[in-house]
Order: sequence, then C-alpha cells, then structure tokens
Amino acid sequence: QVQLVESGGGLVQPGGSLRLSCLSSGHTFSQYNMAWFRQVPGEEREFVAGIHKSGGSTLYADTVKGQFIISRDNRKNTVFLQMNNLKTEDTAVYYCAARGGAGISPQRREYNYWGQGTQVTVSS
Repeated sequence: QVQLVESGGGLVQPGGSLRLSCLSSGHTFSQYNMAWFRQVPGEEREFVAGIHKSGGSTLYADTVKGQFIISRDNRKNTVFLQMNNLKTEDTAVYYCAARGGAGISPQRREYNYWGQGTQVTVSS
C-alpha cells in the first residue's frame, strides 16, 4: 500500500522560507514521478511543482517559478519542496502526489496517490 506523508509545514513570516518533505513507502519510489500541489479552502487544488522519477527534469507553475525548488532523494524515498521568499498568497495546504507513467504532469487527475497534506501559513 502506497503511503505518502508530508512534513515541514508551519507558520512563517512573509519573506521567510520553509522546506517541505514527503516520505514515500509501499512502492518503488524511483519508478514514480512526484509532484506538489496546494489548495486553499473553496478553491481547486493546483499544481505547484513536479519532478521526474529520475530527478533529471522538473516542472513549475508560473506562480512559483524562481521561488520554489523541487528535488528528490531516491535513496531516502523522499521528495522535497524548498519554498523561498514566501508570500501571504502561498498560504495553503500542500499535498504530495505520485504517479507512474512516462513523465511529469500538472494535471491533478493523473496522480494515483496523495498524502494528507501539510498546512503552510504565511503571515506577519
């Protein structure tokens, strides 16, 4: 059974940084493309960043390009999201997701497995 567990969320002031982690178990991590999504109450869950199963390519939403960095450690079955220069509009629940297949996708429906989410609040 695939399990994804996020950690690293919390309260941070505008301009601050956070690093989210997602520990995966129950599958061969290196065979899955990984992504981070986020959701604000009342809105659709939106794609933030994705990384190929090899770690060799990444994809970012335009809203976070140059601000967030996604990475993975296939030895530790973990994907990370480094979030810098955080803004109040980055406040959301952040979800880790996994999909098989050939590559990264920004489409929520293409992800098979999801974590429970971790809250990120950016506020002064």
